[in-house]
Amino acid sequence: MAKLTQSIDGRLSAAQIAIENSLSDNKVLSLLSVYGYDAAKIGEGKTLFETARQIQQQQKAEYGDQYAATDAFKAKLDEAKTEYMRFLKVARVALKNDYAAFKTLELGGIRKHSLTGWIGQARTFYINSLSDADVLAKLNNFGITQEKLEAGKTLVDETEAANISQKKETGEAQQATKDRDEAIDNLDEWMSDFFAIARVALEEKPQYLEKLGIVEPS
Repeated sequence: MAKLTQSIDGRLSAAQIAIENSLSDNKVLSLLSVYGYDAAKIGEGKTLFETARQIQQQQKAEYGDQYAATDAFKAKLDEAKTEYMRFLKVARVALKNDYAAFKTLELGGIRKHSLTGWIGQARTFYINSLSDADVLAKLNNFGITQEKLEAGKTLVDETEAANISQKKETGEAQQATKDRDEAIDNLDEWMSDFFAIARVALEEKPQYLEKLGIVEPS
């Protein structure tokens, strides 16, 4: 019998062996039918198994999507931070005597650690730089062009979008796990009853029990 301590894939495999071999062996099926587990009844278990297997595959796919989205977000964040910090260091030099710009672009102090805080600071820097011709001229003297600033702002926008996508994929993966667990619980309950009855129905045929994956302790 498949124990609940087995992996989910192991429990699915054990259920498949028991169900398929019960349905494919008329002698086994005949003995099980005496106790109510005819082809129709075992077909119910097969449906539960197929549903659980499908949802298990979907759950794995959803987590694959989540991992990919997380990797994409981290890569985009690293790229955006690197570009922003390069511009920030140069801007502190280019605008060191421009107190108003220093405040407007939030050039002073440390960068915020939270993602939303950092995005807010970076976006403020780019938007206010791009909207001030005097600031643009001073930054341009140090090689920071309007095009570079616009590209940097795009990186911040893409970082925010990648984070939203990651959150979406995380939610879908969590829901898929909940659905998978429910399907596995339903299958486990059905299999528990089936194995208990099979032990009675096939008590005198240990080779049949073994065929169903039920190995009794010696």
